[in-house]
Amino acid sequence: MNVPRIRIVAEIGLTVALSAVLGLISVWQMPQGGSVSLVMLPILLLALRRGLPAGLAAGALYGVLDFILKPYFFHPVQVVLDYPLAFAACGLAGLFASAWTSAAQEEKYASGLWRAVLPGVAVGALGRYVAHVISGLVFFSSYAVEAGQAPLIYSAAYNSFVLVSAAACAILASAIMPALSRVEGGGSR
Repeated sequence: MNVPRIRIVAEIGLTVALSAVLGLISVWQMPQGGSVSLVMLPILLLALRRGLPAGLAAGALYGVLDFILKPYFFHPVQVVLDYPLAFAACGLAGLFASAWTSAAQEEKYASGLWRAVLPGVAVGALGRYVAHVISGLVFFSSYAVEAGQAPLIYSAAYNSFVLVSAAACAILASAIMPALSRVEGGGSR
């Protein structure tokens, strides 16, 4: 299905807005930024439905908005890593959009979950996690030294909140994606 550009732009705007709302609701807030929340869910869903460019754009736009709403500024490169780049990486789930579209058109949703949704959520969340770990390694390693830990281990452990959020997003995306495809009538791209 060929989706008009204006619809994709509107969906990107709605995705950014929904992510902003979900970003204000967290289960657990980390002391130096970051939280367990469903903020990635709308970006992951959009990327799986509309593809890589839409997912990357929505993620980057949300990252800028997140910085405006809840800035944690240490260094300009850290801002890029922790905000637009980290959330744009969630859009990497769009690499699996064609696999989802194929499964949805054939109404093989279980197959689509294993071939597209779960790997897409994993790749998108891991992309975000890597961006945060690199930022932590480069810009926040002083906390690791104070705690007597290796900076990489400290950053990887501190940013594990992304992996917890990813698990919740994977569960919800597995329920939402088939419902969205049924409402839209099969393939989404």
